[in-house]
Amino acid sequence: MSNYKFNDNQIAIIEKLELNLSIDDVEKLFFSNNHSWEELEILLKVANALYRSGYPIIEDKQYDEYLNYFKTLDPENPFLLSVEPEVLIDSKTVPLPKKMLSTDKAYSLEEIKKWTERITKAASEIEFDQNLIEIKVTPKLDGYAAYDDGTTLYTRGDGTRGQDITRAFERGLKVAKNAGRGLGPGEIVIKKSYFNRVLIEKFENSRNIQAAIIAEKKVDEDVQKAIDKGVCVFYPFSLLDNWTGSIEELLSNFESILESMWNSVDFDIDGLVLETTNAPIKEHMGSTRKFHRWQIAFKVNDESAEVEVLKVVPQTSRTGRVSPVAELVPTKLSGATLSRVTVHHYHMVKTNGVGPGAIIKLVRSGLVIPKIEQVIKPAEPELPENCPSCGAHLIWEGDHLICPNKSDCPAQTENTLIHFFKTLGNVDGFGPKVIEKITNQGIKHIHEIYQIPKHQFVEFGFGDKTSQNLIDQLQASRQIEIEDWRFLAAFGVTRLAGGNCERLLQHHAIAEVFEISVEDLVKIDGFAQLSAEAIVEGLANVKEEFFKVYNLGFNLSITSKESDRERSDSPIAGSLIVFTGSMQQGSRSDMEKHAKALGANVAKSVTGKTTYLVTGDKVGETKIIAARDKGVKVLTEQEYLKLIGEL
Repeated sequence: MSNYKFNDNQIAIIEKLELNLSIDDVEKLFFSNNHSWEELEILLKVANALYRSGYPIIEDKQYDEYLNYFKTLDPENPFLLSVEPEVLIDSKTVPLPKKMLSTDKAYSLEEIKKWTERITKAASEIEFDQNLIEIKVTPKLDGYAAYDDGTTLYTRGDGTRGQDITRAFERGLKVAKNAGRGLGPGEIVIKKSYFNRVLIEKFENSRNIQAAIIAEKKVDEDVQKAIDKGVCVFYPFSLLDNWTGSIEELLSNFESILESMWNSVDFDIDGLVLETTNAPIKEHMGSTRKFHRWQIAFKVNDESAEVEVLKVVPQTSRTGRVSPVAELVPTKLSGATLSRVTVHHYHMVKTNGVGPGAIIKLVRSGLVIPKIEQVIKPAEPELPENCPSCGAHLIWEGDHLICPNKSDCPAQTENTLIHFFKTLGNVDGFGPKVIEKITNQGIKHIHEIYQIPKHQFVEFGFGDKTSQNLIDQLQASRQIEIEDWRFLAAFGVTRLAGGNCERLLQHHAIAEVFEISVEDLVKIDGFAQLSAEAIVEGLANVKEEFFKVYNLGFNLSITSKESDRERSDSPIAGSLIVFTGSMQQGSRSDMEKHAKALGANVAKSVTGKTTYLVTGDKVGETKIIAARDKGVKVLTEQEYLKLIGEL
């Protein structure tokens, strides 16, 4: 029995189902092995809702086992006869241009053989030449199902009615392979390599991100970056690589086809989709209310084992997040001996009792990284108080323990330097590869980079011309004007990104922020107690390095103070403005800076609190209509310039 507790996100989803059960009672359903058909129906509805919302609680195979057992108890239950519904979005549903059904599942080659026999039988019933039967195999993307008709992007919903999520494209979501719109059904997915390299520490799984892409609320900053980089895409099924051949070829080469298709895309997949391509057979076989009979999904069985935890070791990542790694009694699973597994975060360690002596259920599919499915026997957890890399006091940020020592933590050195130059944004030469080469020579601090002479860059392995260019770039970074809030944000203080830096500097000069108390910070609108505590501690950690860099003499433009804005007599003073599209007057960032100087507040996305949406070129009508529906006044660039008296 697990001691698993629903987290806040899961509870919010479950409450939408209106089950007339307490959260504790719902939790008990997942800890029990005996269910009535009524309890099993609730369990299935909850498990489906959590999975589709990006917060799964049980494995696919376990869900299918519950589902199959439920079929024996209540075969005519409506839940079994229709596509499992989504509960993610609270907006109204609209009819889908074409039905989107689920896919029946198979877990063994024997089940696949039985499916091919049904295909063959259907062919004989319509006197279709069996030698012409063709089977297509594609990877089964583990994403968020959607349908694109070229104008609107829909969720799958219940297979007949979905919800309009065209906003995903408006946020920059691309179609895979640089294809155009209107290619029908597909999945919203994120590249596996990018997720594992950049986002795995922040998000428990890629489904969290898929759900965030289409959510009505503001998109998470890290998710928006992934969209902008093109690693989040809508992948139409018609564009997937595929294997096509006869039934005989399929069955005789099944293992090699499985391996080939599994590795054909850089996205999470959870099996293969098999279907006949022959239209007469498809028409004859038809579908149930839930599945196409001419299609089936093959899913790989998970292997699991009960394993004892020896100890949990903290490891500081390059971003400062401290990850718990459970060292295990060595156990063989899916052909590999496993002795370590990453626990997602320390909140999981704390609430689930992952400590020395705990017994966990470890799950691994043949080609998938092992993970902890449940804690069978909890133990007293051990929570580190100090960073294993630098010894700094750790702080909580959501579910995670964080090292706030951005300037002197060895584990974070390289990332801190990369973050500084990337956030500064006024020079080019100091990308990740250059920083890596510099840190390999023992350079650990920002100010040290500015003190490197040309001959030392040459000694580090840079060419003469490149070394001079790096010197020139460092000089330029101090001369080119940048905003003071951007300069402060470049030091990477926890919970003090650009927006909070700007908010803070509207009340205090940049050189004074290191003397602010938690109490003073909480008085500023937008800073809660926990954030204030983390920021004050983070500022203390970077203070020495900050002034070593600040005193090098950067050309900083000063953020206007809140008191000055209140006195401004400009026509947009106090307004909340969003700029969108390509501007003629100047870059969008220039327009935003000028609006702030006139006393306006600037945001990146439209809400009900937005005063004006200023539109440049190439702005979609959908975005304009959505803004007007929220009561926002929409202005062209020319109308805006006339409003502020510059036309």
